[in-house]
Amino acid sequence: MRTITATHVKYYHVCHRKLWLFDRDLWMEHTSEAVAGGELLHQTAYPQRAERYREISIGGSKIDFYDPHRRVVHEIKTSQKLEESHIAQLKYYLWLLEEAGVEGPTAILEYPKLRQTLAVTLTEADRAAIQQWLAGIRHLQADETACPPTINKPFCRQCSYYEFCYVGE
Repeated sequence: MRTITATHVKYYHVCHRKLWLFDRDLWMEHTSEAVAGGELLHQTAYPQRAERYREISIGGSKIDFYDPHRRVVHEIKTSQKLEESHIAQLKYYLWLLEEAGVEGPTAILEYPKLRQTLAVTLTEADRAAIQQWLAGIRHLQADETACPPTINKPFCRQCSYYEFCYVGE
């Protein structure tokens, strides 16, 4: 069975095609200006953060900013356009931390450009939903023959897989 990471969970909430391609090691992020901009924001928004928080790897996922004393995950995003997927990613981090024995972890979703934050916690309903997400991701991972169809949403134009998906149009 393949590892499921927080990126899988995030992509599951955005586009099953993107998830299927990513899972097969077809990574296009290195060609995306939007991804490069997000990386730059990540590095410059809170310059002292690396000194205060730890980067940890857990369950195949990497949490960039974790405060082990307060048990808080900090996640930086550039916009709220795909907020549902950002929240799902954070809830998956919290679930992984709980599975590793961390009691009561919480998260803060940060949008520095918008000067907004959102507190994220994990509920019993979230824990049940995560099991459904994992089953859905495993189902997509198991399908070796059919790449899911394009979804043709407005945010597709900003996606790093855009040219791959729409090359024939």
